[in-house]
Amino acid sequence: MENQDRQKYVDAARQQLEPNVFKHSLALEACMGGLYDYFDSQNQIVSEPSKEDWMLAGFLHDIDYSGEFKPTHPQKTLEALAKYDLTISETIHNLIKAHAPDLTGYKPKSKAEWSIFCADSLTGLITAVALVYPSKKLADVKLSSVIKRLLKEPKFAAGTRREDIKKCIDPNGLNLPVEKFVEICLDSMKAIAGEIGL
Repeated sequence: MENQDRQKYVDAARQQLEPNVFKHSLALEACMGGLYDYFDSQNQIVSEPSKEDWMLAGFLHDIDYSGEFKPTHPQKTLEALAKYDLTISETIHNLIKAHAPDLTGYKPKSKAEWSIFCADSLTGLITAVALVYPSKKLADVKLSSVIKRLLKEPKFAAGTRREDIKKCIDPNGLNLPVEKFVEICLDSMKAIAGEIGL
């Protein structure tokens, strides 16, 4: 996607979303890009959407999580975008639906769809771990700290959908060990730490 095209979506999201949701959207976009690159390096990108589609779906997955659309999120993605004269492909729309199958009825099937489903809640956990450090910086967050909070401290960031994250191990989905999955997302978020204020 051309930078100028992405900018249209960024401008719309900045207007539409609360700052914390906007930053979460940037974080998931980064994770989706990191996961795509990992699977591509393992020659596992077969019949998958483009990297741009993976990332745009990550960025736009919560675009309707505000205002009049919030009660019916994530079923008003297209309407929220239409406010800004923006559209998305059916592929991206399906990816977005896959991040919340209990609400949309759309079950993840592809690597991209499993990635957005498993990574969505992980971004919040990683952010919460960063915020308990004195520096509040992602640069100081160790992989082991995130894993410990994920697997052994269920009361930490209690709203985290830990079971969704741990489905990354599903052999019919991502087939990734939890540690590797978290490492990819943590490194991806660290790469855009300045953009998300961490």
